[in-house]
Amino acid sequence: MDFFAQQARVRGSSRRLVALFVLAVVAIVAAIDAAAWLAFGHHPAAGEPAASNLPLLLASSGAVIAGIGLGSLFRIMSLSGGGKAVAESVGAVAVPADTRDPQLRRLRNVIEEVAIASGVPVPDVYLMADEAGINAFAAGYSASDAAVCVTQGCLDNLTRDELQGVIAHEFSHVLNGDMRLNIRLMGLLFGILVLAVVGRKVLQFGGGRGSRRGSGGQVLLIGAALMVVGYIGYFFARLIQAAVARSREALADASAVQFTRQTDGLAGALKKIAISAEGSALQVANRQEVAHMLFGEAGSFNALFATHPPLLERIRTLQPGFKEADLARMAAGMQREAAPPAQANGPPAAASGVSGMPGLPLPPILTGVLAGGVAAAAPAFRRVATVQQAMPASLSEAVRQPESALTVMLALALSLKAELQPAQRRIVADAFGDDLQRAVQAQASALAALAPIARLPLVALAFPALKQLPDGRQQTLLRALDELVKVDGRVDINEYCLARLLRIHLSEASSPRRAPVDGVKKLPAARDSVILVCAIVAAAGCSDEASARRAWLLAMQQAFPGEAIDWTPPPAAWQAPFERALDDLDGLSPMAKELVIQALLRAVHADGQVSVEEAELLRVICASLHCPLPLGEDGGGQVAT
Repeated sequence: MDFFAQQARVRGSSRRLVALFVLAVVAIVAAIDAAAWLAFGHHPAAGEPAASNLPLLLASSGAVIAGIGLGSLFRIMSLSGGGKAVAESVGAVAVPADTRDPQLRRLRNVIEEVAIASGVPVPDVYLMADEAGINAFAAGYSASDAAVCVTQGCLDNLTRDELQGVIAHEFSHVLNGDMRLNIRLMGLLFGILVLAVVGRKVLQFGGGRGSRRGSGGQVLLIGAALMVVGYIGYFFARLIQAAVARSREALADASAVQFTRQTDGLAGALKKIAISAEGSALQVANRQEVAHMLFGEAGSFNALFATHPPLLERIRTLQPGFKEADLARMAAGMQREAAPPAQANGPPAAASGVSGMPGLPLPPILTGVLAGGVAAAAPAFRRVATVQQAMPASLSEAVRQPESALTVMLALALSLKAELQPAQRRIVADAFGDDLQRAVQAQASALAALAPIARLPLVALAFPALKQLPDGRQQTLLRALDELVKVDGRVDINEYCLARLLRIHLSEASSPRRAPVDGVKKLPAARDSVILVCAIVAAAGCSDEASARRAWLLAMQQAFPGEAIDWTPPPAAWQAPFERALDDLDGLSPMAKELVIQALLRAVHADGQVSVEEAELLRVICASLHCPLPLGEDGGGQVAT
């Protein structure tokens, strides 16, 4: 499943959502205007002069529009904290990074694997501890402020493969732009519902002292109209919510298959929802507000308001030939034998392939996802798990707490050259004090055993802890990193990637609502930027200019087929032009970004291997363009060291 195509579909969903919402508002305004005209308008008797009702109708329309707009704005602003705010609004609690609970440790391990494999920072992890249903959601404005929330029912009932399938489903929402749309939808629903709430309050307190024929009766008429029209509007808003969500959930299921490279895990989770007494239902009072972003239905299935396709339809899409009677046999089998205890740690289980009736073709939505031509994602998870297991235990523990994570990031930027270390120690001491400087030096010895390819995955693991640092300390960290990497008068690729990646993620996490949205530019509009970025990546992965030129030409053939473009080696001072080019490319449309990534992959694979520098540059470019790392390009496999 193509994440760039999904981002384009989400853009289309956003346009349709706005259009439907505008139509709903117009209908509400017209209905309230009619009530205002009946209650307060001029209705001349025979022979009386007619007076204009235009000022009344304009005032009524303005008040209704303002009420809906302010209500929506208030709700969206209340969620300005991003994914964390949404998770806490449904009573979820954060899962500590250093948790020793086996269930929670398994959950964090799975989320960390999927995050690193997809090239995004590890999100905040939340648990709805009082919810026995099997459900989950991802929320936020961007990958940098995302939160993944699961119910206790997921932990109690799902195997590791099944949990991985659910988490992969939620990560597809993180990567394809659904999360921002989901938060906007929450605001729009709230804005319409505000009218009904106001109408109910008017009926309770308004017109109490007036007569039915006087002003009190008129106020009551307006209150009744607000309440009735508000609830009718909310009814249609719920239909909009369901329609938008259903169209994306099938795509998210297919994306989860692409991530995990097998269908058994996700299908198993859906089957357990089907046979569980609790299903996927939530008990929290405001469950309908987040219904469109959940893994399963928030309550009992209702075809009219369903935010997901029917369970059996989802299962049969994954496993053709599955029959409803199989659920009864599965339920009986689960009652006869207790499930084996889940393993909290260790690499993910091997992909078990596609199950279902042999000989039946896959549905169109999965065609190509499990066929050749797409990098296998399950091996990517295994490589990520191998990288994590190879990390020194002291480092794995250190990156889970804010201050020690800061220490590790500074230690990553230290040079191995003895002549540069005194100057770097002074930079750290001036920024953070002598005690932290000594801690950084001590941490540097542990980093000596770290595989080079594990540097940026370590940054992804540290990100949840780094976000907890005060803003001032985050900015001091970024300034210190800039000084550390420039202490010898030059910046190598590894140093640059470390500083750039942290700056992108920390800046977006501190201001979630300011995270960039999808651009609209076509590829030719950013031609020079594509040429420069591809040249820098080609030069980073090749030992001589002739090889770099060949890799670059392959990239140009991919991006601009048939065009004759002259090779120009990247400048010695490449960092500033590179950053400007990345900012330019971030304004491209999703489909144009896909072409850029395909061109870069041609350059990276030109010599048949991926260098550490190429893997890190690719990870940073994808983060800068706000798109996922191509599956299988996590750098954990065929990397030249």
